[in-house]
Order: sequence, then structure tokens, then C-alpha cells
Amino acid sequence: MATTSKTTRGSGPRDAFRCAECGATTVKWVGRCPECQAWGTVEEIGVLKPRTVKAGPVSAPARPIGEVSAATAKARPTGVPELDRVLGGGVVPGAVILLAGEPGVGKSTLLLEVAAAGAEPDRPVLVVTAEESAAQVRLRADRIGALDPDLYLAAETDLAAVLGHIDQVKPAMLVLDSVQTVASAEVDGVPGGVTQVREVCAALIRVAKERDLAVILVGHVTKDGSIAGPRVLEHLVDVVLQFEGDRHSPLRLVRAAKNRYGPTDEIGCFEMHDSGIRGLADPSGLFLSRRAEPVPGTCVTVTLEGRRPLVCEVQALVAPSNLPQPRRATSGLDSSRVSMVMAVLERRGRVPLGKHDVFAATVGGVRLVDPAADLAVAMAMATGTIDSPLPPTVVAFGEVGLAGEVRPVTGLARRLSEAARLGFRTALVPRLADGEETPRIPEGMRIVQVADIADALATLHQMISR
Repeated sequence: MATTSKTTRGSGPRDAFRCAECGATTVKWVGRCPECQAWGTVEEIGVLKPRTVKAGPVSAPARPIGEVSAATAKARPTGVPELDRVLGGGVVPGAVILLAGEPGVGKSTLLLEVAAAGAEPDRPVLVVTAEESAAQVRLRADRIGALDPDLYLAAETDLAAVLGHIDQVKPAMLVLDSVQTVASAEVDGVPGGVTQVREVCAALIRVAKERDLAVILVGHVTKDGSIAGPRVLEHLVDVVLQFEGDRHSPLRLVRAAKNRYGPTDEIGCFEMHDSGIRGLADPSGLFLSRRAEPVPGTCVTVTLEGRRPLVCEVQALVAPSNLPQPRRATSGLDSSRVSMVMAVLERRGRVPLGKHDVFAATVGGVRLVDPAADLAVAMAMATGTIDSPLPPTVVAFGEVGLAGEVRPVTGLARRLSEAARLGFRTALVPRLADGEETPRIPEGMRIVQVADIADALATLHQMISR
């Protein structure tokens, strides 16, 4: 009697499924991707067969590391000092940079100015626009003064055509706007999909490394602010820059989320105006109010954005409320952290805020996430409650804890130096621990150490009563 063989579960090749958003693979279909949590993006891709790779010829023999020349990896300035600050001195030949930001924040304008500033007779720059026509980009270049005979412009959406322009122009720098709108005819999928973005990025990386070509890619972001496309895109490139800014404010910030050639704790400050985008070497003046007399409910602090100290003003409006639940609103500050500071003020400092509307905001559109701004927020609310202003030369910084203590902050010397440079003469700072070295105090600056919020309020009343 003939017997039939039965395939057991798990034996033999099985179909695989891949998410169209993040590229994650699974062995069965699911309605929601387990990696990126997207619905309806998992598709069948057939049987994944294991592949074996045999040894092949090498492009260049391995050498001792001491014999490898580092001359070709030196950064070249872009002509935009604020961007060079973030990149660590400039763009390294062969580097692939990804610049991501929200729509309308000014990515294309910034890179067009970078391309015009870096174009030289023997080092042309190629700008490939896949979202606008060449005539539209030309109009922007006229407006911001970014016309240069060594700046080349092409409007293409096909990867093969982009590579053809690179062969023809032989540029020293390529700007592609944007990587999600370019597609390859050799790969299935729609532009912006996982497969297309990965193929376009991989092809440009190969060209960049082979020709020492600096490549800057513009990337889209999702509604939560993360870079659109597969996560592997951020791993493939050498530098990831985040371009941030509020449409209602001229301030723009460039941060390095990843940098293989420089620091990741630097920021570049820019100001957007009608004639383009301009770097701000000293942006502190944007975040201070200009008035003849001090006003209750305001306090100045010094925040650290990367290694750069910025002097910012915090404002608070405290008004009696007839509502059963008083209103609370913030702008430029973390609402949960402001609520915590209010609770500490009321419980530890006996400041009556429970039956008051409280509105807290920053000046100039800056967003403060540094915990060192806690003490300034508390002082602004306290002066707003008693309706008496702080002296205009006072600055405060320190982290407030739930027990009411004022905790130490990093970069105390840099904060004091920046405050003294702008004319502030008194600083409320956390109390130094026993044995801790006193930071260098700038000439003309006086520091007042406070241990907790009650100590800070007592100091506040002394300053007001003078």
C-alpha cells in the first residue's frame, strides 16, 4: 500500500510578507505592521530564498591604517557659516547628507543658497529638483540672489536621468530635492515607497563614494516630525540634519541628529526674510522684549542649544479667574513641565495659583526644552502674582524638583558669560554642592545661590523691596 508524505508545519520554503512603509518582513500576513504600526501596508512578496555570496575581486587591497591618506576626507566650507558650524567645518567630499523638515520651512531656499555659495569654476554644483520646474527654481534664485554661472539646474524625477546629469556636469556637489520624489524604472513601487527610496539612496551613495561627490538629499517628514520613508535611510547616509521652525516666526534652527564627521550637539540659527535666509551668529536678541520699564510676570534665562548659550525671556500672565476650572495655556514651553512648576510653587512656595488663570510663553518663537528654564518660569509666575517686576538686570536658571529643590545645571560658566555679555549683572543660580568648584564669574556679574524654591522667593522679595 502506497504511503503519502505530509509536509509538517514550518518545513520547506514559505511565503514572506513586507511592509510598504518601513520594509519590515514577516512570515504571515497581518493587518497592522508590528514595527511601524501602520495599517494595511503588509504585502506578499513571495518566497524568500537564501542566497550565498562567494568571494570576489577587491576594489583595492587592504593597507595598514597609518598608510591611508586622510587628505580627501577634510571638510570644505559651504560658504554658509551657520551650516558649517553644525556640520563640523563644512561638507566632506563623498559625504551623503540628509536634510529633513516640515513643508514650507525653507529647506529648498537654504540649499539653493548653499549651492550658489559653494559653486566655483573648477567645482560646479548641480541642483536637481524633482518637485518644482526649473523655471520656478530660477525665480527663487532671482529673489534671493543665488545666481552663479557654475551652478547647474535640472528638473528630473528619474534616477537614470539624474545619474546622466552627474556624468555630464561632473559636479563637486549634488543637491537633490527631494529623495522621495525620484524613482528608478528598474525597481517596482511608487515614488516615495520603501523600495524606491532605498534604491535611489543606495545608487546615489555608490556614486558619491566612487567620485568623492558631496550629496545633499532633501527629505520629507511625517506628521509626527520623523523622517518619512524607511528607517534604514537614516542609517545609510552619513549626516542627518533636522530643519526646524515655526511658520509664524522668522527663526529657523538646524540640528544634527547624526554626524559621522563632526559633533551632534551643535545648532545653526537662521532668520527667514523676503530676500532669502540669513545666518544668525548672535541670535539671543531675538528672544528678548524691548521695553523702557520692567514688567511683572517676566524673567530672563539662559538655555543651552547644543553648546550654544541663548538668552531667552519667559513671560507669565497670572489673573484671577471666575471659572470653576481656571485656564492654563503655554506657548514655547512644555505644558506638563509648566504644570509641575506651578504645583511646586503653590505647595512648596505658598504662591496662590489655584484660583488664577495662568498663561506662560516665550518671546520670539523659541521653544525651551532645557530644564534649566524651570527657575525662570517660577520667577515669572511669582512676579506676575504679586504684580511687581524683577530688576531688568536679573537672570535666573536652575531645574526645579518636586521637593522644591533647585538642582544644578550644566554649562554654568557658559550661561554666566553669555548673560554678562548682554548686560545682565545678577544671576540666580542653584546652590553649589560641598566641594564643588566655583565657576569663573565674569567681571561685573554677581551670583546669588538658592537652595530651593522658598529660598528663591525670599531672594525675589529682597530684590523687589530694594
